[in-house]
Amino acid sequence: MDLIGYTILIPLVAGAIVRIVPDAFKGLKEGIALVVSAVTFYMTIMLFRQGFLESEWLGRTIFRLDTLSSFVLLWIGFFGLVMILYSFGYMRGKEYLKQYYAYMLFTLGAAYGAVLANDMIVLLAFWGFLGFTLYMLIAVGGPKASGAAKKTMVIVGGTDALLVLAVAIVWAMTGSTSLTQPSIPTITGLGVFAFILFACGAFAKAGAMPFHSWIPDTAEFAPTSVVAYLPASVDKLLGIYLLARVSLYLFNLTQGMMLLLLIVGAFTIIAAVMMALVQHDLKRLLSYHAVSQVGYMVLGIGTLNPIGVAGGLFHMVNHAIYKGCLFLCGGSVEQQEGTTDLDKLGGLAKYMPITFFSCVIAALAISGIPPLNGFVSKWMVYQGIIELGRNGGHVWVIWLVAAMFGSALTLASFMKVLHAVFLGVRAKKANGAREVGPTMAIPMLVLAILCLAFGIFAYAIPLSGFILPAVDSVASLSVPGIDEWLGWWSPGLATIMIIVGVVIGLIIYSAGRLKAVRPDSMYVGGELLTNEERVTGTDFYDTVSDMGFFSSMYKWAEKCAFDTYYIGRKISYYFVKGLKAVHTGILPEYLTWMLAGMFILVVILLR
Repeated sequence: MDLIGYTILIPLVAGAIVRIVPDAFKGLKEGIALVVSAVTFYMTIMLFRQGFLESEWLGRTIFRLDTLSSFVLLWIGFFGLVMILYSFGYMRGKEYLKQYYAYMLFTLGAAYGAVLANDMIVLLAFWGFLGFTLYMLIAVGGPKASGAAKKTMVIVGGTDALLVLAVAIVWAMTGSTSLTQPSIPTITGLGVFAFILFACGAFAKAGAMPFHSWIPDTAEFAPTSVVAYLPASVDKLLGIYLLARVSLYLFNLTQGMMLLLLIVGAFTIIAAVMMALVQHDLKRLLSYHAVSQVGYMVLGIGTLNPIGVAGGLFHMVNHAIYKGCLFLCGGSVEQQEGTTDLDKLGGLAKYMPITFFSCVIAALAISGIPPLNGFVSKWMVYQGIIELGRNGGHVWVIWLVAAMFGSALTLASFMKVLHAVFLGVRAKKANGAREVGPTMAIPMLVLAILCLAFGIFAYAIPLSGFILPAVDSVASLSVPGIDEWLGWWSPGLATIMIIVGVVIGLIIYSAGRLKAVRPDSMYVGGELLTNEERVTGTDFYDTVSDMGFFSSMYKWAEKCAFDTYYIGRKISYYFVKGLKAVHTGILPEYLTWMLAGMFILVVILLR
């Protein structure tokens, strides 16, 4: 067995061992999970350095490592290690530990297998198994999470069935199930249908609209470490990896298929961020942003030009970093305060400085503020959209406006979060808060530092090391020199200027504080704000939800009018109701239907 096989097999075997270890040996289960995740992460580093490797069985290439799969594999291993370390503190004292660490390891091994699979049948096996582990990890949240777990199984499992149909169509068209076969044209009906089915599977896993609704429910009821591990990190990597693989390599996309990706990307950005803007629960708010950010990745890939594709892949990694950090911060707040209701939080900055620092960095990164990593990848997506216009596109302005407007609303939403959780007045009956322990604080800090490093040193580390080689090798696109990619943006110079500006601001602020100050009461709108009143920040944007058009949209959203799960359930209900009406229990009617069906079959066969 080669290195690829061991990388996949070790977490799966370890998960089985952890599953049968008695709950009394909690430390042993944690130790196995940590050691295995660390070892396999090291193995992904070795595979990444190797660059290219194939694993054959019965004359067929079952697993294949290339520049695209190797860097996605590396990040899956990294997040597996980080989230398991965080779980030591977050899951302490909670039930279902036997299942939890076992399914975390199962997920890690299956994710490795899905990324490395070169045969579509093997991909389907690991992909389906990931749906099972996702269901089980959500269910760890207890009875309240059962509804979210079922909803996730229906949406993700349903699109997995579409993937099976897509593979069958590709096999019928080409006689092969290899992911490295020559590009399949999307000028025929079957080619278009197969690509759309693959895209649906990728959208559901990544959380793009309209297959997104399982993510907010999961975020609300599942353990936060699970949400940070799967919807925020690993599932995003897997979903966008599959979309990139089939869009850039398996299929030869037409302008119509490009337009489909661009529409889905733009709509996902705006619709999800508008939902995030009015949320009062921290985890649901973060979950809608996890959906919104997928739109940038889909937009980048939909441009099919080098800078746009690279920007989409870079944003995939960046999102996993800052969104994982934000969910870990939310989990830390929940651990200390016992709630994620924004109306019941406030004033935690001085009690939880590490969490506050990490959350500020990650919030600015997701909002696209320079010089953080989120700005660089969004900047590249913007330029990819502009490149569409240069090549003759006519509606590129719509995609650009959607992307930039979504970024502005993201910033507005996180100003609300930072005020409500960390900077506002503490709730009167709030519990005594303190900073979380090192096993929870270290992962947050590491991810926050990566947000800084991947923005300031974007050229030197992520672009040169991960992104550009993957675009050049897998997409077979002509990659320009690195100095041509980001236009006038210079991360190093921008960072220096920002630091200088901050220093000058601090000097001015300090000089102003030297003057005599007079304490006074607080006023809002000319009215005295007493100590009994608090401004939590949760109602900052109620005027948006009160506007005519948006008010109707929000009301429909609250009634699940846009939720594919509930739409499908209603359709199924009427379908079953129709079948019940037909099945009267009268035998002569059944005989009539049987004879009619046989007559129709005979007519068809005799034609």
